Amino acid sequence: MSTPLAGLPARVEVYEVGPRDGLQNEAVALPVEVKAEFVRRLAAAGLRTVELTSFVPKRWIPQLGDAEELLALLGGDQPARAPVLVPNEKGLERAVAAGAREVAVFASATESFARRNLNRTVAESLAAFAPVVEQARTAGLPVRGYVSMCFGDPWEGAVPLEQVAAVALRLAEFGCAEISLGDTIGVGTPGQVAALLALLDREGLGADRLAVHFHDTYGQALANTLLALQHGVTTVDASAGGLGGCPYAGSATGNLATEDLVWQLDGLGVDTGVDLPALARTSLWMADRLGRPSPSRALAALAPTLTTPTDQES
Repeated sequence: MSTPLAGLPARVEVYEVGPRDGLQNEAVALPVEVKAEFVRRLAAAGLRTVELTSFVPKRWIPQLGDAEELLALLGGDQPARAPVLVPNEKGLERAVAAGAREVAVFASATESFARRNLNRTVAESLAAFAPVVEQARTAGLPVRGYVSMCFGDPWEGAVPLEQVAAVALRLAEFGCAEISLGDTIGVGTPGQVAALLALLDREGLGADRLAVHFHDTYGQALANTLLALQHGVTTVDASAGGLGGCPYAGSATGNLATEDLVWQLDGLGVDTGVDLPALARTSLWMADRLGRPSPSRALAALAPTLTTPTDQES
């Protein structure tokens, strides 16, 4: 039974990142057929947006070295929105050739992470993204811009909000239709989230163009999400089963679990279109293939109540 809370949106778009941001940090490199089945199951559970993969060089992230094969294998079996991450112009060329319909670029709010993740300064990385966004838009592809390390950096500590806003505003100026604010190492708290959203709003970047991407290192992801929804954000990134972290930030734990998010939103009467039992069965299926339990608390609570015919499936 749901009990609505005043000030929340009627519907939230769950932006599922498990196949990309989740699997990129798993020790097990899954066969491409398993990844394709994962995407199909997520879509069947009602997730309209599923970030499929990343067109980065295989030597960078070997777990996602089969991007072209994944898109070819999926064919028309893709969700309504099926974005892919591209690191540069070459990655964009590969994505377009593979038939991608939407792309995302990944910027950093801090110099330390920009150098470790992109091998460039913040300014250099933004300059490199400008033509990527322009070319993608010319090709008719919507572009999402990620901003990582929005609240804390493992090498630099607390991150000034003005520094985060400057990167987000630049991505918006380039033409990114949506900006996702990432708490990459999971240190943010609701007051910081409120302050950043208020600053961006004053700078002309409203909640209608923002998404939030929280990691749950200190157990703050759901609290931060609720605060963001109360400030008008309606797109929330999450990862089925809480998969993933960040391969370039050792202190980053898993993403907000999609099951935990949907359980909360269902309880608040907020529509997501997601079938929670179907999603939970999918995450249990994936956990079995990865050979480890999921950190999702909602999934652990739901698991005993689920029938699991998927245990016998591929």
